[in-house]
Amino acid sequence: MYTSRRQFIKTGMMAVAGTIVLPEILSSTIHQTLDKRGFTTALQLYSVRDAMHKEPIGTLKSLAGMGYKYVEHANYSNRKFYGMTPSEFKKVLDDLGMQMPSGHTVLRSSHWDATKNDFTDEWKFLVEDAAFMGQKYVISPSLEAGIRQNYDELLRFMEVFNQSGELCRKFGMQFGYHNHDFEFREQLNGIYLWDIMMQQTDPEWVVMQLDTGNMFVAGAKAKEVLAKYPGRYANLHLKDMTANANGDGFESTMMGKGVLPMKEIIELAINSGTTLFVIEQEAYQGKDPLLCMQENYDMMLEWKYI
Repeated sequence: MYTSRRQFIKTGMMAVAGTIVLPEILSSTIHQTLDKRGFTTALQLYSVRDAMHKEPIGTLKSLAGMGYKYVEHANYSNRKFYGMTPSEFKKVLDDLGMQMPSGHTVLRSSHWDATKNDFTDEWKFLVEDAAFMGQKYVISPSLEAGIRQNYDELLRFMEVFNQSGELCRKFGMQFGYHNHDFEFREQLNGIYLWDIMMQQTDPEWVVMQLDTGNMFVAGAKAKEVLAKYPGRYANLHLKDMTANANGDGFESTMMGKGVLPMKEIIELAINSGTTLFVIEQEAYQGKDPLLCMQENYDMMLEWKYI
């Protein structure tokens, strides 16, 4: 299935390779995020988004003081991370003994120029900056409605995913996608979006960052999803869930405080090949977000996953 696609993508990527300078990323740099157990646990900085917006350096210092060594960004714009250039932001992380193995930036249809069969400079710069930061993963955390609601458009954009994967691979990284709930709710041609995306992306180039909480909202079970596509989830979001205040739905909560069997999910993921776990919490049940991050760290430490 992928033979003709690979040839198509490699042909298209010749243009990419000829228009930008691709830095060499030493394998020792990419893999230093893995500890001796074979996996790493990071924190998605969206979990403390307000604090990162107001005082990013002070917030990172607080997280480092809790014990966090790895983070995943959720703010990149105009070639800056949280308002800082890659050099500035990397120095902040380096000074704190922190690393950023993964990051979230939406890959939009506007990032692909179909007339040139090439990515725009904006996306090329993003990949270049991610490589400079030492990332292993470039993750797109959303999918435009116009793409996900049209079968042919979705298939076409999965080819763009594959090409982004090839571009990232030239930098020593992988491209990936982070799910919400709609991928497990919505169907096109009688097939769930998640299945279409898994079947139309090349596992060598595209990693799927499964979000345990988002898929739970849609009724999907981690054990079944992990088993259906083994080896596709090298990067996984850990999000525990609890009933919301209105009692009509669910929201995220501290690790081990919700209804999901997080330890079981983590073990299943490890056995399935996950090498990076990313803690994410978006709701706090009236508690201070930073205090919640301390609780998350302490629970993961107690479970011996951090």
